[in-house]
Amino acid sequence: MSSDLHEPLHAPDGALCPRFHKAVELIGRRWTGSIVRVLLGGPRRFNELLAAIPGISDRLLTERLRELEGEGLISREVASGSPVRVTYQLTCSGHELQEALDALGRWAERWISVSA
Repeated sequence: MSSDLHEPLHAPDGALCPRFHKAVELIGRRWTGSIVRVLLGGPRRFNELLAAIPGISDRLLTERLRELEGEGLISREVASGSPVRVTYQLTCSGHELQEALDALGRWAERWISVSA
C-alpha cells in the first residue's frame, strides 16, 4: 500500500486509480455507507443495526457485514454465553471513513431532495 496520501486519483493516461475505484465500489454498494455511518456511533449488535437501517433485510445486512469484515473495515466480536452475543465495530480504517461520509452528508444536504 502506498504511503503517499496524495496519490493522484487518475493515472497520467486519464484512467482512474485502481485503489480509488475499488474504494468507491465498496462504499457505494447499497447499504454499505449506512452500515458504516451507524457504526461510527459505536459498536452495535446485529439486531441494533437492522433496526437502525430502515429497509435493509437481514440477508443483505449479513452479506454486507461479511464484505466489510473481509475488507478490514469492521471487526466482529463474539461474546460467549447464552445467548451468544455478536458485536460489530469499525476498525481504524473504518473510522477513517468518517471525514468522507461527513463530506458526503454535507453534499447531500445541499443537493439531494427527498420526496415525501
